Amino acid sequence: MCGIFGVFGVKNAANYIYFGLYALQHRGQESVGIAVFDGKKIREWKNLGLVSEVFNEEILKNLPGSIGIGHVRYSTTGLTILQNVQPFCVNFAKKTIAIAHNGNLVNAYQIRCKLEEEGHIFQTTMDSEVIVHLIAKNHKKGIISAICETMKKIRGAYSVLLLYENSLIAFRDPWGFRPLSLGILDGGYIISSETCAFDLIGVQYLRDIEPGEVLVIDKEGPQSFKVFEKDEIKLSHCIFEFIYFSRPDSYIFGKNVYIVRKNLGRNLYKECPLSADFVMPFPDSGNYAAIGYAQASGLPLEFGMIRNHYIGRTFIQPSEKIRDISVKIKLNPVKDILKNKEIIIIDDSLVRGTTSRDRLKSIKEAGAKNIHFLLSCPPIRFPCFFGIDFPTASELIAAKHNVEEIRRFLDIKTLYYLSIEGLLSAVEELKDRVCLACFTGEYPLEVDFTFRKDIAEI
Repeated sequence: MCGIFGVFGVKNAANYIYFGLYALQHRGQESVGIAVFDGKKIREWKNLGLVSEVFNEEILKNLPGSIGIGHVRYSTTGLTILQNVQPFCVNFAKKTIAIAHNGNLVNAYQIRCKLEEEGHIFQTTMDSEVIVHLIAKNHKKGIISAICETMKKIRGAYSVLLLYENSLIAFRDPWGFRPLSLGILDGGYIISSETCAFDLIGVQYLRDIEPGEVLVIDKEGPQSFKVFEKDEIKLSHCIFEFIYFSRPDSYIFGKNVYIVRKNLGRNLYKECPLSADFVMPFPDSGNYAAIGYAQASGLPLEFGMIRNHYIGRTFIQPSEKIRDISVKIKLNPVKDILKNKEIIIIDDSLVRGTTSRDRLKSIKEAGAKNIHFLLSCPPIRFPCFFGIDFPTASELIAAKHNVEEIRRFLDIKTLYYLSIEGLLSAVEELKDRVCLACFTGEYPLEVDFTFRKDIAEI
């Protein structure tokens, strides 16, 4: 999962991209980059780190132009190394193209091996570079035809921005796994992974880029091309965008994330009505479902753990004392609120289980009497191949243990997962248009179970 942001026809595009990426920072914290067309050539700046660490005012001044794209990365294919930072720029046939990609291709490695046999030389280990090679291979037919042919060959999740000469091009997979929205600003156009970035810089939302659509924005304005027939498009929006990834102030797939998460909490109460002294979230991932549960139950809402928002990446050392400190760096319990209380804790999901166990342990040590732990999604039992970084079942606690075994592992009184029916009820009319593969194992397209994140490095 990554964040992408594009600008067309707005003066000082790099400045707007900077703020857009700042709003999308939650979608990727490993690296960031901006590429801008200055009227003659594409200029770029990128590095490992956060938006605020990589860019400053002087760097942005050296990225002039009114057309550009940006990217924040959360790696799901290819290691976190400098050559894998996007946007990725290449020169071919006296042309320059820059790409920013959000998603994960399920057949990228097979295509890459075939292209290498044909003599193609790859500079990165990202699946995104496969898209560029396929476009370059067919560019003599024109950029639109090249993109359309590429989309027919690649499979998986892709919301893509291309910077090509004096145009901004967006295209999206026919399953619509990842969100992508179009807006207007000062007569120019903005494209973003989430609408929260529009709010920051005053963009008027127009519509979503449609699944299977190619949108070209140039001096003639936006031009839309449909690549797939209607019967080739089977919508499979990623449900985890609502559960965890997207910011609560965004509209994705036509719905407000905040309201969906509150509905998840309300549905948790319908399925698992409990009595306790209060409801609390594991912040920030459980905040909005906890509000929904508290409102539905009439119980007080408290914040029994306080999150430190000013932390970078932590490196866990082998000693037990340092491990204990690392848990408290991010979340620290409020002892006076928790002591001798029976509490309902709400969180969005349980993946590996070790982090939640440590957090629950710290709450017990703070004096909590009884702990009920409720999750606003079903058990995650199957790997994701479309842009979430848990690609092997061995990493998923619910793939190996039943609910009672997990409850004993967490050492709590109650463990409850929201049902699939409760999950779908929270998104209403989207219930037949979401991907539930991580819960059910029913994938919307064929996947390769031998896939590894570092497959191109092997």
